[in-house]
Amino acid sequence: MIVYLHGFNSAPQTVKGRILARAAAALADPPLFHLPALHHRPARAIGTVCSWIDRHASGGRGLTLIGSSLGGYYATWLAERYGARAVLINPALRPHDDLRVFLGKQCNLYTGEEYEITMTHFDELLALRVPAITRPERYFLLVRTGDELLDWRQAVTYYAGASQYVLGGGDHGWADFGDEVATVLRFAGCRA
Repeated sequence: MIVYLHGFNSAPQTVKGRILARAAAALADPPLFHLPALHHRPARAIGTVCSWIDRHASGGRGLTLIGSSLGGYYATWLAERYGARAVLINPALRPHDDLRVFLGKQCNLYTGEEYEITMTHFDELLALRVPAITRPERYFLLVRTGDELLDWRQAVTYYAGASQYVLGGGDHGWADFGDEVATVLRFAGCRA
């Protein structure tokens, strides 16, 4: 069972999410793959995902969370809560601070939904902060050194002890992510 969590101002139409969904569906024994539309309010986004997990994954067994950017921040909190595996792709580590530049009116890049980022968003994000991961073997970190938004070195330090793949260059969106799909699905326990 795989849950893909998109990043800030994104949607289920995200390229990485769609690539992973197609690859998972093409497997001989495809996993249950869930790619939810995450609400812009962190508490609502997490609540919706928790409800889905509670209905479909008994105690988180067999669950892998895959999160990109802000979705990586969410995936870390959820992995700790459910004891699940997590794949983090250029994950946000301090969105309660880093996203403050977006305070005010926003428009979702994929859906066109207009909304407003308020101080409440940052409080909700801070409430999801995981000071340190408890079982690094449950985590797989993928970072690009060319990420223009987040410092990859901070992620390497935070996820110390986890499986890590650091690739030179690139960007925050990981434009050539298709090259990594087989490795990500293997970590999730999928077989070709």
